[in-house]
Amino acid sequence: MKKVSFSSSQFTQFTQAQQVAEWQRAKFYTKAYLDAMPEDRFGFKPMPEIRSFAQQMLHLSDANYVLATAASDKPNPIGETLAVHNVNEKIVSPTKEAVTKAVMDSYDWVITTLQNMTADQLQETMKFGTRDLTRSGVYSRAFEHQTHTRGQTAIYLRLKGVTPPEEPLF
Repeated sequence: MKKVSFSSSQFTQFTQAQQVAEWQRAKFYTKAYLDAMPEDRFGFKPMPEIRSFAQQMLHLSDANYVLATAASDKPNPIGETLAVHNVNEKIVSPTKEAVTKAVMDSYDWVITTLQNMTADQLQETMKFGTRDLTRSGVYSRAFEHQTHTRGQTAIYLRLKGVTPPEEPLF
């Protein structure tokens, strides 16, 4: 399979205000997923070798922290660096209340760091992994990750007889 390389995304063309609005919409949508899963099903794993619903959502929160920290150069409030991840997944109780708080806090972190960036900072190029990306591009990758990870949990809901929330596109 040929490796596809992307130098930018449509998301990076959004203004800072538009990016913030998209993150706020994503937070709302993710909260709807968390609310939809019954409390006694947060530990549900569709297969033994994959994450539970709670772990999947906590993985989303960990990546939000790691990627927004990298993009903003602000200290990670959960005390970890880019090299260390899956902190919330390891330390947060897998209860509905604790997972929801951890995930919502991670969205607040992304939104706050993004709001505190200047337009010039967002266009600065930085080394991210093996690539040179703008800081806005790293936020774009973070947005893509949370969308992908949340989407994976749709099957968890369906397997428990819950219809996933309707996507709030507009």
